[in-house]
Amino acid sequence: MTTSAQPRVSGLEIRSIDYVPLDERHGKLWHLGPLWFMSNAQIATLAVGLIGITEGGNLIWSLLAIVTGTLVGTFFMAFHSAQGPQLGLPQMIQSRPQFGYVGALLVWLFAYVQYAGFNVFNTILAGQALHTTLHGGVKLWVAVVTVIALVVALVGYDIIHKAERILTYTFLVVFGIFTVGVLVHLHYPPGSFDLSGFKWTPFLAQFGVVAGYQISWAIYVSDYSRYLPPDVTVRKTFYWTYFGSALGGIWLMVLGALLAAWAGKGFETIASIDAAGDEVFSGFGAIVLLFAALGLVSVTALNMYGGSLTLISAIDSFRRVRPTLGVRLLTIGLTAALSLVGALAATSHFLQNFNNFLLLVLYLFIPWTAVNLMDYYVVRRGHYAIAEIFNPHGIYGRWGVHGIVSYLVGFAVMIPFFSVGTLFVGPAAKALDGADISLFIGLPVSALLYWWLTRSIDVAAEQRVAAAEAIELERAAHEHREPSP
Repeated sequence: MTTSAQPRVSGLEIRSIDYVPLDERHGKLWHLGPLWFMSNAQIATLAVGLIGITEGGNLIWSLLAIVTGTLVGTFFMAFHSAQGPQLGLPQMIQSRPQFGYVGALLVWLFAYVQYAGFNVFNTILAGQALHTTLHGGVKLWVAVVTVIALVVALVGYDIIHKAERILTYTFLVVFGIFTVGVLVHLHYPPGSFDLSGFKWTPFLAQFGVVAGYQISWAIYVSDYSRYLPPDVTVRKTFYWTYFGSALGGIWLMVLGALLAAWAGKGFETIASIDAAGDEVFSGFGAIVLLFAALGLVSVTALNMYGGSLTLISAIDSFRRVRPTLGVRLLTIGLTAALSLVGALAATSHFLQNFNNFLLLVLYLFIPWTAVNLMDYYVVRRGHYAIAEIFNPHGIYGRWGVHGIVSYLVGFAVMIPFFSVGTLFVGPAAKALDGADISLFIGLPVSALLYWWLTRSIDVAAEQRVAAAEAIELERAAHEHREPSP
């Protein structure tokens, strides 16, 4: 058997949804820390911390909701990260054992919508930040940001990791100074730190949006851990992902809540950051915004990269794809073009409803994360016949009835508990004065139902299939093709 991997072209990543063979595994486990820290430590995350304040909560309870929501939501996304080194696969292709070769399109469609939605918001914020500091027009800078992010996403995995490490070191300096300035120079309304000012509805609104934002990262995480060798262990992979993401998220969301409390009804993300920075020293607001734009470029690249993988997975469900550089270029380019069109066509109405978008993401991915984690950690305990994931007539089937039913039932039982601003408030949420507890309903229902439905799965038989196909899996990976069915 030949073991020579296909050479990289001009430093560009060639692999996409295909399995990463063992002799191509590389990287250091600690690199996950800065990657997930910096992915969260950008001003789109800051906007997530506004909800409690804007819905009438006081500052102290908003901060507590941010911290607890982050700790809960990150727990789930970090467990997904641990799947990457063990399977050598990107995240969303791993849905096939639960949802089926074709059935996984259900969650891939939602994932692609998420990538597009976040990129619209991120590029508009970056365009506004650059226009405020360098001028030239928001639309021009939106286009520039999109092109730069496209190049980073095309180069791929290694450059994304390296860029996030460099940005992390710079962030600690720039936003460290900015955070100290916010704490020292800004003043907050009376009652901001009054623990007796608890209000159930804004607290749960902030908690739910934060948890949803963190859970939304679950569709990304294995994409950026799949090149690591499998001996890094599940526990350590979890820790580096968890603490990196949680620290970055808490830092920026807390900043968002502080700025919203300080600015009051006049809060606008870019203008308020600029004004708060100038409170530290004249011109510092522009420095903060310029660096913030770089952070938004990096996370836009992450969305393009993940969107490309999801799009390739979807195409592969209808026609087997030979993973090549050309396929990556085509799908990343299409994802970038859709993001650019969406950003240029977006209105202020879209930006005002970012909260609703975050809640939608939460609702769509709660049942998925429950099913995927239950399958990986409890039902199959990390043992998969990876070659069968690429077989349209393989042991996982075209339609994973167990996963689809568990997903749909979990989503359905959440509906009465939905509370999406003025768009929809379910009867259970109304009875709770608008409080949204759907997270605590959908997770256990989907997970337990999937466990109950899959009790008859013969995991030992699947392991025997995996062992029989292991040599062909490695050979196919080195020949840069999907395993033969």
